[in-house]
Amino acid sequence: MSDQQPAHHPAQFPGAPQAYGPPQAQAVSVSYQRWARILVWLAVIIAVFIVVAVVLSIVFLVMADADTSNAALGYLAIVLWVAIVAAIPALLAVGIPGVVMTQRVRRQRQAGIIPS
Repeated sequence: MSDQQPAHHPAQFPGAPQAYGPPQAQAVSVSYQRWARILVWLAVIIAVFIVVAVVLSIVFLVMADADTSNAALGYLAIVLWVAIVAAIPALLAVGIPGVVMTQRVRRQRQAGIIPS
């Protein structure tokens, strides 16, 4: 018997060659980063508009209730509610992609793929 062991060869499994691996994340471009910031800021602006519209509609309703000659303020409050309802889908349509894009940029900065 010999003290020499045969060389260990890993088992060869059928499948794709080693050159085919999972795709690597590509660095995001400067314009991608810019659009991420733009979308987040648009979402912030729309959210501020919604908050201001809610407060104004409550103020208009209180003023309309206090003085019956200012009934137009009640209608203006209703118009603001319609604007709020219309702004919510816009907030979601701008905010969700903006947050996702910002998270992708932040992950790549932490991984060192793109410079800070």
